Amino acid sequence: MTVPKAVPEAADRRSLHERIAADLRDDIMSGELAPGESLPSTVQLKERFDASNATVQKALQLLKDEGLVVGRAGAAVTVREHRQRTVRPAALAAPGAPGEPFRWLTEAAKHGTRARSELLDVRETRPPADVRAAFGLPENGTALLRGQLLLIDDEPAELVYSYYPLDIARGTPLESRRRIKGGTPVLLTALGHPPRRSVDRVSARVPTQEQYQALRLTSGMPVLRTLRVVHSDREEPVEVTVMVKAGHLYEVQYEFAVGE
Repeated sequence: MTVPKAVPEAADRRSLHERIAADLRDDIMSGELAPGESLPSTVQLKERFDASNATVQKALQLLKDEGLVVGRAGAAVTVREHRQRTVRPAALAAPGAPGEPFRWLTEAAKHGTRARSELLDVRETRPPADVRAAFGLPENGTALLRGQLLLIDDEPAELVYSYYPLDIARGTPLESRRRIKGGTPVLLTALGHPPRRSVDRVSARVPTQEQYQALRLTSGMPVLRTLRVVHSDREEPVEVTVMVKAGHLYEVQYEFAVGE
């Protein structure tokens, strides 16, 4: 019997300061370094990574630029408060009660942050291929787009591009260039298309130029892209949304019963 040879480890071609930043970023995102906690001293980091002072400082600056840590030369560098956020899709999917604000806003308030949205675009357009496929549209098919930028404490948090079938959207507030009170789940329910089931596909991608600028990214970190297909009665897709958020600032939490 021939024993297969071990697969050689791929070389990490990133510069040393990028590798140091990656390891520290993982400590922060996993909670090993909690918000408000100081990072190891420069001397400790030099020893841990066998790096020069300049290389360590370059790594720390990268984390500062990303908004993960704060500090100045000669002082302790600490993990920034309220930067790591957990997104729970199930908490945002259901329509709110009449008169209540959009659930995304109320969920943000529960964590002591101030959230708001900016309406970027409302128009009929040809959606991306995966959105067209979800709707069953032909190659040149169109849908109504509502684009928004969500902000938390005035910092860009997420780009949201929601698409709607024209036979549902035309002649409704979906076409207006105004925010919809309570969010689109409330409106869709009122229009006779209540959200019943959502299917999310989450992937990590390199940000596009538009995403990089809109989210005010500062490095080549990936973004989390969610393609959400919302179904109403009879499994009818009534909304397809593309959501993009900075990958180093968020984690997505799903809850489900085992065996279902």
